[in-house]
Amino acid sequence: MDRQKMAILPVVIAVLVFGFQYCSSPKFKNPETGRVARVGMSEAQEAALGLQSYREVLRTAEVVRSGPEVDMVLRVANRLTAATGEAGRKFEWQVSVVRSPQANAFCLPGGKIVIYTGILPITKTEAGLAAVMGHEMAHATSRHGAQRVLQSQLANTVMMGAQSSLALGDMDPQKRQAVLAAVGAGAKFGVLLPFSRDHESEADEAGLLYMARAGYDPREAVTFWERMSSAGGGQPPEFMSTHPSHGTRIARLQQLLPRAVQEYERNRR
Repeated sequence: MDRQKMAILPVVIAVLVFGFQYCSSPKFKNPETGRVARVGMSEAQEAALGLQSYREVLRTAEVVRSGPEVDMVLRVANRLTAATGEAGRKFEWQVSVVRSPQANAFCLPGGKIVIYTGILPITKTEAGLAAVMGHEMAHATSRHGAQRVLQSQLANTVMMGAQSSLALGDMDPQKRQAVLAAVGAGAKFGVLLPFSRDHESEADEAGLLYMARAGYDPREAVTFWERMSSAGGGQPPEFMSTHPSHGTRIARLQQLLPRAVQEYERNRR
């Protein structure tokens, strides 16, 4: 077999492995959005990973154990967890407040929530906090972590095939590096980051429904993001970011509001 044909072989193998990885991965249908996606790990694996990460975060953090901030966070969390329905039924929800100036919050797979005190001046109200927490909890119930695992596995398969093919070819080493860099950039900006932005939009949609069912006005989500935008802090260009720009997010939330407001009004009765 000549060198050129040998160089094609790794690409063929990579395509076959890619197809096997994708087709053999289980499907998950989001009960709130109806979106179907493939995942790269089981719910039990997700929960174990989330618990491990949660413990690591708390081990090095200043955890706030009591006080009005904690009371508010727990109150909102209790109302939201009940609103996640079937998607969150198997979760062992836990929430911790961490003393930090960071305006941040997250929910790890399996339902482990961390709220940084730095975001509370921006959320301002319980409804504002519910907008943030509902969004983060929706990442977990939508199994975005497991979806990202599969996407990374598929991207690595493509990169390994490209590297092996170029190594067997006659290309100049500098050109080879340039091609690999282009392949890596294409995977990142063309696949991984847009997928992550899709996850953000899906979490926005499900999160609005969670806060509406929990009795919080979903219109407060738009107000929160307007405050977040006014709070400053530069954002990279949207195509280079895992998150949509504040303006894009606000416009998307406004489109989603009619359904969420109906849910809110129904749950107020």
